[in-house]
Amino acid sequence: MTETAPKVGPLRGRFITFEGGEGSGKSTQIKLLAERLDAAKLQAIVTREPGGSPGAEIIRHLVLSGMGKMLGAYAETLLFAAARDDHVHTVIKPALEQGIWVLCDRFADSTRAYQGRLGNVLPGVLNAMERVTIGDLKPDLTVILDVPVEVGMQRAAARRGSNAPDRFEAEDVAFHQKLRDAYRDIAASDPQRCVVIDANADVNTVAAGVWTALRDRVLTADPAKNVKRA
Repeated sequence: MTETAPKVGPLRGRFITFEGGEGSGKSTQIKLLAERLDAAKLQAIVTREPGGSPGAEIIRHLVLSGMGKMLGAYAETLLFAAARDDHVHTVIKPALEQGIWVLCDRFADSTRAYQGRLGNVLPGVLNAMERVTIGDLKPDLTVILDVPVEVGMQRAAARRGSNAPDRFEAEDVAFHQKLRDAYRDIAASDPQRCVVIDANADVNTVAAGVWTALRDRVLTADPAKNVKRA
């Protein structure tokens, strides 16, 4: 009897997350990276947190309206955890298993920065939430866009125009400075996964830095996903 070779499924996609304070340019840089991956014939989807799936988008509305803040840091953390659980299991993991790259605007590091560092939620609580919501899922690369607080707040104000600031944009300068410090500490604690990029530059310069980090840390480290160097 002739044996048939086992079917080989698609190679796992790559999970790239973008982090940073308000006005750091995450949405712009994710869009540019998605376009570059598409040009390199690598299928990618763009998503965000909180949100990214129908259930999580409902929770996003609650969080950004300020309801989570009124309930307290621990309740707000639970809301983020519920949103992330839905997002991971309905969008992120299925895409990765199909060989699709996932580019996500914020992920678990945001919870550690906002609710952990600034909300004083204990690390043990955050660890427990991550075990339940993301398990062993870990970004292949986390791009932290670093920008001076004053610059970021000016950008955020220009972006929203006459609209009212959301729950996080409305915080004061001291809050946002602590947030910037928190992200820098996260990057220092996990340098193999995280790269800090100076986002106080023109869009194309920042995009070049993002691509270099991706090329050097993900593409050249994984020949199966390699593309022409640019």
